[in-house]
Amino acid sequence: MSVSTLVKSIQKIMRKDDGVDGDAQRISQLCWLFFLKIIDDQDQDFELTREGYQSPVPDRFQWRNWAADPEGLTGEALIRFVNDELFPAMKALPVIGEGLNRKRVVRSVFEDTYNFMKSGQVLRQVINKINDIDFNNLTERQHFGDVYEHLLNDLQSAGNAGEYYTPRAVTAFMVDRIDPKPGEIIFDPSCGTGGFLTCAMKHMRDRYVKRPEDEKLMQASFRAVEKKPLPHMLCVTNMLLHDIEDPSFVRHDNTLARPYISWGQQDRVDVILTNPPFGGQEEDGIESNFPAHFRTRETADLFLALFIRLLRSGGVAAVVLPDGTLFGEGVKTRLKEQLLEECNLHTIVRLPNSVFKPYASIGTNLLFFEKGEPTKDIWYYEHQVPEGQKAYSMTKPIRFEHFQNCIDWWGGAARAGREEGPQAWKVSIDEVKARGFNLDIKNPHSVEADHGDPAELLEALNRSEAKTAELRDQLKAILAEALAR
Repeated sequence: MSVSTLVKSIQKIMRKDDGVDGDAQRISQLCWLFFLKIIDDQDQDFELTREGYQSPVPDRFQWRNWAADPEGLTGEALIRFVNDELFPAMKALPVIGEGLNRKRVVRSVFEDTYNFMKSGQVLRQVINKINDIDFNNLTERQHFGDVYEHLLNDLQSAGNAGEYYTPRAVTAFMVDRIDPKPGEIIFDPSCGTGGFLTCAMKHMRDRYVKRPEDEKLMQASFRAVEKKPLPHMLCVTNMLLHDIEDPSFVRHDNTLARPYISWGQQDRVDVILTNPPFGGQEEDGIESNFPAHFRTRETADLFLALFIRLLRSGGVAAVVLPDGTLFGEGVKTRLKEQLLEECNLHTIVRLPNSVFKPYASIGTNLLFFEKGEPTKDIWYYEHQVPEGQKAYSMTKPIRFEHFQNCIDWWGGAARAGREEGPQAWKVSIDEVKARGFNLDIKNPHSVEADHGDPAELLEALNRSEAKTAELRDQLKAILAEALAR
């Protein structure tokens, strides 16, 4: 049985359990089980290859000792063990002292995780299926990695979980253009399930990781934070699947809860790759962590203020932001003014609304900037849906190769030889200032972008309204005459 078929059969079994309600809970259940199996498989490998290695999970709660035997605990005894012993023990693991990072990882995963399953028989069936996956088998792990990506896709249809996921093609394009290298501190302050992190790993392993020292340097260079329990658990599991030995760099926290002023020189990073939550608002009091001129409850704005502060001089960023950030006023204007003064915002890639469909239909942009030099010119590139296709969709999603025209135009690391064309145009900082820092600049080469002279449009609107009023009066007269008979 293929790994994909196996996971589907597990999901089908879980539907028999009355305690699990909907896809989000089902995936949450799957992931704490997968997490314990994955970390135990990894531990067993480390115990053989590393002298003195000790699992972060106490013996009694290691997968091999309570779950691996197909004839082991089941029914009420299994549910009692999970609810009354396993979960309390995982939530109470000691995490003080040196060398306890893997214990800290386990505890952080279970802190806000719960077992919703009520049937011990169903749970035993699920466990026995999971036992068929050997996560130390490279081929099986790679296949499971694909299945895991599918599970993350499934999350998007589970209520508000779509915010956890950025299309893989978008993350791959952003990482490809930033070109991170081992040793550069890479930060995702709202990492969701870890898509940018895994993309960056793949990029570096394909290009720059040639020796064990390179791998070690790369693994030590990641920083990430996720506020919500489910995506945090998914992200940590994702890191283990991608051969990260110590995923304790993925913190379960709210990046914005830390005072802006407390982010010092020691916190500066080389690379920011992220898709911050937008459209939502932070809880009361979070905005007071920021300087008065940046105070707002809109999450994306607070994150943008933080990005500018966190990049070291020479650091680079690729960030997904909505159209509203580009044209917004007030705090948004002050943020853009600071961004353009402290950073070189050299490229904005404008994406069609359908990139995130069907889970969100909102205009988004990829902003690429470097800290240390003020902006002189901004290049815009309008990404268009492939010819013969009206929009991106679940069945026809955006793919990495759809970005090839933009990559060809980009001009390499030096961004040399860029030219204006049907999809590309350049705007000077003077033009931006004259527009009051409105960065929502449409493609001047597009027919749709030319809506005509405003005075003429207003006059046409007035004529239409007058004609409408005349027709309304005529209709009233006809009705009055008919009623009078």
